[in-house]
Amino acid sequence: MGMLVERDPVKTRQCVRELRRGGKSVGLVPTMGALHEGHLSLLRRCRAENDVCALSIFVNPTQFGPQEDLGAYPRRLTEDLAVAEELGVDVAFAPRAEDMYQAGFATWVTVEGLTEPLCGRSRPGHFRGVTTVVTKLFNVVEPDRAYFGEKDYQQLAVVRRMARDLNMAVEIRACPTVREADGLAMSSRNARLTAEERALAPALYRALRTAAEAAAKGATGREAEEIARREVARTPRFEVQYVEAVDPETLEPKGDRGVPMVLAAAAYLGEVRLVDNVSVEASGNDAQDAEG
Repeated sequence: MGMLVERDPVKTRQCVRELRRGGKSVGLVPTMGALHEGHLSLLRRCRAENDVCALSIFVNPTQFGPQEDLGAYPRRLTEDLAVAEELGVDVAFAPRAEDMYQAGFATWVTVEGLTEPLCGRSRPGHFRGVTTVVTKLFNVVEPDRAYFGEKDYQQLAVVRRMARDLNMAVEIRACPTVREADGLAMSSRNARLTAEERALAPALYRALRTAAEAAAKGATGREAEEIARREVARTPRFEVQYVEAVDPETLEPKGDRGVPMVLAAAAYLGEVRLVDNVSVEASGNDAQDAEG
């Protein structure tokens, strides 16, 4: 039997329930499509750890602000489905906006606290859209495990808190950031970078790595932030939104405290918003890509 592709939430739920009969486990990889190697790494892990591998492809309008790139977000459903089937995905759920948000939709899932710093400051309503759509996806697919990349560290932390606080019967699995050979974190938005911007883009990660190495040697959060900002400033055309050292669990500013910390940043390069992060463990031995 080949991969099943469904748009209707009710039919998708029925389909997954049929596949999981006999106690089979179900994993879900939620995506907005335009699949790249980062997504594929999540799908491979999901496929390896579950009897049934499910993928969702939905460009969720409620997590985009009025000035953000909803219309420009890449959509490649036919190509994405072909890649998913090749990887052994069992069910692909690809709803339309009207399937997920019917007329009169008025119910939202909100996580307080964790959604306020970092990306939450400049993207009001973004995480409300994320947590609401993820809850809906969990309700449709009813997975035992769901897989999220560590590149979007704040999103991962928010979804974990939501699942815990609401006693959701799903385990949130964090997967390492997948990078290009030059260090740029893989993202569907990278395709919109011009050739010149693409050459400059890895500077954000290099700046975070330099700051993380200083933190591993004893720099405080505030000092690490200064180092990262100074390093980014060496590269033209970056418009930094934030560079912050935060607690890995609470996302509160580290200030004059040291490791453990996550150094997180968001910056515009032309029209494209890049996000990245690096963690520094309490041992101080090494700086690593953030681990949920």
